[in-house]
Amino acid sequence: MASSAPQWITGLMDTLGAPGAGLAVALENLFPPIPSEVILPLAGFTAGTGRMSLLAALLWTVAGSVVGALALYGVGALLGRERTVAVAARLPLVKVADIERTEAWFRRHGAKAVFFGRMIPVFRSLISVPAGVERMPLPVFTALTTLGSALWNTAFVLAGYLLGDNWSQVTTVVSAYSKVVLTAAALALTAFVLVRLLHPTRRTRHRAEPQVSEALAPPAETPAGSAPPPAPPARAGR
Repeated sequence: MASSAPQWITGLMDTLGAPGAGLAVALENLFPPIPSEVILPLAGFTAGTGRMSLLAALLWTVAGSVVGALALYGVGALLGRERTVAVAARLPLVKVADIERTEAWFRRHGAKAVFFGRMIPVFRSLISVPAGVERMPLPVFTALTTLGSALWNTAFVLAGYLLGDNWSQVTTVVSAYSKVVLTAAALALTAFVLVRLLHPTRRTRHRAEPQVSEALAPPAETPAGSAPPPAPPARAGR
């Protein structure tokens, strides 16, 4: 089998066939540094050599993606919102408000994030955790994960199948794509840190202003036609 693949991946496929490819993909979901851009085209190449059927390679790699995603969904569900907020409150530069905005965003766009996230390196693994924290309905999560993973996996398995001995060309292209995604994520994180360092109290001042203005506001006038409040009773003289 191709020498450019990590030995443990080739060993799984040689020993278990298509289920070995599925197991490798499941592990890739749990440990994002494991390269799916190697596993999937290699599974297609292996199918092309007759060591496994193409259909089995497709079905098992999708099953591996779903199993790995469900495991991370379970981690998020066990963690729960309370623990997530408690952990976030202890992180430097992170505020509970950040978690609340993330929750609001996920409630609006969670379905799209889970579906399209399956096609973004690293993010395709991490998106399962907030889905579990927010308790996205499990049938919906499973269906979106299956569909998104099927599209991603099929493209790369077929590429490896059609390229044959040149299957590693897929790895080169996807590695460049992964670098772009990771660079964009690093830039976004850097911008977030800089904003927090340069404006640490901006939100606090903004929230305090309405309270100050209310305290300095003049007392409300008595509406026309209504009786003034009764005067306190005069003290009897001696």
